[in-house]
Amino acid sequence: MNSLASFAETLAPDQGEGEDPGASRQFPLMPEGEAYDMGHAPDGTPLFDPRIFDSAEFFRNPYPYYRILRDHYPVYHDKLHNCYYVTRYDDITHCYFDDEGFNTIPKGSSSGVLGNTQLELSGVEHRRRRNLYGQHLVGKSLENRVPAIRRLAVEMIETWDGINDDQIIIDRDGSRTVELGRAFANEFPIRVVCEVLGFPKEAQADFYYWYNSMMSGLGASDTHKQGLEARQHLEDYVEGIVEARRKEPTYLYDEAGNPISKDIISKLCETKVDGDYLSTEEITSNIALVVGGGGETTRGAILNMWYLLLQHPDQFAAVCNDDNLWDSAFHETLRHSTPIGGQPRQNTFDVEMHGVHIPAGSLVNMVDFSANHDERIFRDPETFNMFREDLYNGKLLRSGYRKEGRCSHMAFGVGPHLCPGAWISHQEAVEGSRVLLSKLKNPRINVERMPKDIDGKKLRPIGLVSARELWIDYDLG
Repeated sequence: MNSLASFAETLAPDQGEGEDPGASRQFPLMPEGEAYDMGHAPDGTPLFDPRIFDSAEFFRNPYPYYRILRDHYPVYHDKLHNCYYVTRYDDITHCYFDDEGFNTIPKGSSSGVLGNTQLELSGVEHRRRRNLYGQHLVGKSLENRVPAIRRLAVEMIETWDGINDDQIIIDRDGSRTVELGRAFANEFPIRVVCEVLGFPKEAQADFYYWYNSMMSGLGASDTHKQGLEARQHLEDYVEGIVEARRKEPTYLYDEAGNPISKDIISKLCETKVDGDYLSTEEITSNIALVVGGGGETTRGAILNMWYLLLQHPDQFAAVCNDDNLWDSAFHETLRHSTPIGGQPRQNTFDVEMHGVHIPAGSLVNMVDFSANHDERIFRDPETFNMFREDLYNGKLLRSGYRKEGRCSHMAFGVGPHLCPGAWISHQEAVEGSRVLLSKLKNPRINVERMPKDIDGKKLRPIGLVSARELWIDYDLG
């Protein structure tokens, strides 16, 4: 098997002799599920041009290309982007649990904006930092948040009656059209996190700005400065709250208005490490991490889940008839179209996988997108099927799940660095969707307003990015 071809060998046959291999290249948009033919080696192995990673075709239609990588280049050395891609489910699982060989996320990938978090740590120090807030995101603490989540969802939907903006709400006799992203999904998870953390209600608008600025500052140099400024503003604001909460904690309340538990900031103010209370900077970093983990993921999960369910009427009808099926819909959505693509790692020492030598300190991308579509694990992986028998859809486990023919999806990863926002994202997406379904009568996609695929008729596939907008019609009264 040609597991590692030189860059020159991986150029498609129509590459002109003497053409700069680093030059950009236009790839045609193919029918969904079909890969552009980049040529074949003498032994019949499909060639792979890494410039496809930068193309509109790949962002829209990635899965046939991931299949080529899984089948022929399971560890792919991308010399153009100076990194390696691991694409099979079993290999990615092994790497996530290898706390010696692949134990660190690349330095500087998050700390610049989010601050001193445990993301880039490993071993004992990572576990200690994670446990500072992890205990507040599971179990009884998780259950205590449900009343707040449902109340905030109802409050947001009730505001639709007062919106006079045809980019968000369009009312007609007997029906309404709503763009679910701007009307609900974009802001809902931020409001939830803001409340369960313990921020005052009047801070929600600022909190939404801080979140958006910090998240955009993670991935691009032109927005990094704004992200740093937003994080400093957040820390300045949190300092006053922390001083107050150290003296007098505040609480979350049930639907009857009774206190049921302290909010997360109040609990962090009581937390000690090595006999010392957490500093304001450490509390702020934990807040930023929880927000980052539960914000964008939840937004994408809600939009993707409704987009997919409404295109599969039988499955949507099943959810309408059985409220408990929202959990299955959530897990299948994150397997089929996760908003989280994967996690980068740096290997501690030289590693060889599938005949490919990976020098110590290399950037290695664990491609969760590909793992979730690995036909070695999931049958007919490109099909959205919330009833599939090979997907585990129970409680999220850091250890993952693989027994009796069922496996966890990889949307949040597994192992020590499982996404810290996994549980809150699951809870927000499911509870928020339950409230939406109770308020929206006969919901259906407004096909006319939705982006179309290359044929101008079919709805655009989700691809590598979550749905950015979702226009839904529903009946009033």
